[in-house]
Amino acid sequence: QVLLVEAGGGLVQSGGSLRLSCAASWGTLSSHNMGWFRQAPGKEGEFGAAITWSGAGTYYGDPVKGRFTISRDNAKNMVYLQMHSLKPEDTAVYYCAAAPITTATMRSPYDYDNWGQGTQVTVSS
Repeated sequence: QVLLVEAGGGLVQSGGSLRLSCAASWGTLSSHNMGWFRQAPGKEGEFGAAITWSGAGTYYGDPVKGRFTISRDNAKNMVYLQMHSLKPEDTAVYYCAAAPITTATMRSPYDYDNWGQGTQVTVSS
């Protein structure tokens, strides 16, 4: 079990960048595969990115591929989501989530058993 806390959200203009961070206020992230999901008002949650426990494997949803980068620093117990070329349609609450190391697929929210409280990202046009 881990207790996750996201930070770094905010208001940014279209084309801008933000870096989200996810910290474990309790527990060790290196024991988990990690992911970022997002949910916009009135829409279903959407897979953003995932990274294996070692950082060797990364996966991205089509809407963010090529613009977002997920990374982790296990020594600091942190996971990051660097977002570039932001668009208004990226506006959402972004959630950090932890999945067991044994998780084979990391694109479904059902693969994850620990979630942060979310951080709001708003991209203005």
